[in-house]
Amino acid sequence: MSTSPHTSGVQALPTTPAPAPLGGGELLGLMLDGRPRTRADLIELTGLARSTVAGRIEGLLSVGLLLPSGQSRSTGGRPPTRFAFNPAARLVLAADFGVTHGRAALTDLTATVIAEEVSDLDIADGPETTLGWLVEATDRLLERTGRTRADLAGVGIGLPGPVEHHTGRPVKPPIMPGWDGFEVATWVGDRLGAPVLVDNDVNMMALGEHSVVYPHVEHLVFVKVATGIGAGIISGRRLHRGAQGSAGDLGHVQSPQGGDALCRCGNHGCLEAIASARAIAQALDADHSPVVDASRAVLDRLALGDREALAAIRRAGRDIGEVLASCVSLLNPSVIVLGGALAGGAPSLLAGVREVIYARSLPLATGELSVVPAQTGEHAGVIGAATMAVQQFLAPQSVDAMLANPVSQAI
Repeated sequence: MSTSPHTSGVQALPTTPAPAPLGGGELLGLMLDGRPRTRADLIELTGLARSTVAGRIEGLLSVGLLLPSGQSRSTGGRPPTRFAFNPAARLVLAADFGVTHGRAALTDLTATVIAEEVSDLDIADGPETTLGWLVEATDRLLERTGRTRADLAGVGIGLPGPVEHHTGRPVKPPIMPGWDGFEVATWVGDRLGAPVLVDNDVNMMALGEHSVVYPHVEHLVFVKVATGIGAGIISGRRLHRGAQGSAGDLGHVQSPQGGDALCRCGNHGCLEAIASARAIAQALDADHSPVVDASRAVLDRLALGDREALAAIRRAGRDIGEVLASCVSLLNPSVIVLGGALAGGAPSLLAGVREVIYARSLPLATGELSVVPAQTGEHAGVIGAATMAVQQFLAPQSVDAMLANPVSQAI
């Protein structure tokens, strides 16, 4: 007697749908390594039909993201044309704001800086004044490079305070009066006519340092020591923002040495209240006179051989090291990078950090741990902000949307 398939007890396995053919965005992703390839190379790489690859290439050529790049060696007949990614197809505007400065840069689609402008600014002047400078600086930079706002693929902005990344709004930033809840992305986007992404400045520095210096490192922590203290976390080669975007707020972790020191956030004993440039400058100044640039004030004293300043810097390094030792145990990074104005000019700060981390952390966590100074220097923030905007612009779904409407996207 035959058995009905419904009573056999054998459950039919669900059918797996065939994978969708590679779109133009994914094909472009294969070209982002900068290596020129022929149509035949791409057919072999993707398994797509010749006509499909030809169509994808034509679409990418039409929006300028690919360019012919010479000819390959002929095996008989006309030599085949090679194609390469065109990083000059569009520009990205990157902005890095600190407490006392603003840096605006135009980059290509590899986040390479083409032109930049730096200005002394006070972030406490408020968003419209600060961002107004950015819009004006953008037009000056575009004029210098012979391009227009229509060439902007996107804008990346780093701010020195907590930012809700998916909305681009600062959230109760302690050193940015007037910025709470301000629609930064909308305000700038409306004026420049380009998509805008906003994040914390230290996240941008972490992304910049990682993309340029440590692209193959899985786990990295970037620590900025300047007027304030913060950290950016790279985990699994991706920027880790946390649930609301506040991951890495190192300066407001309670320090074992913090005592009753009052922090600008309203709490007592925060690391920033005892080890930031502002805290050190105030401790060294017996007259407690106002300081515009705390990092510069401390570094000037170090340059004069001030022993009190040197001791304060080394002590701050140890205080930062104590908090970072906990981060090492929790996150197990393979690289910790120290950057920011104060860290960049005070090697003894790094020495103090290393001293405590290697003494307090377990050997398994420190066996291959490097604690190093930043190599991207003052450009870390703009490189990271540009990288963030480029990643969004060149994401496969974004490129596919561009190819679906090539007339409005072509330059």
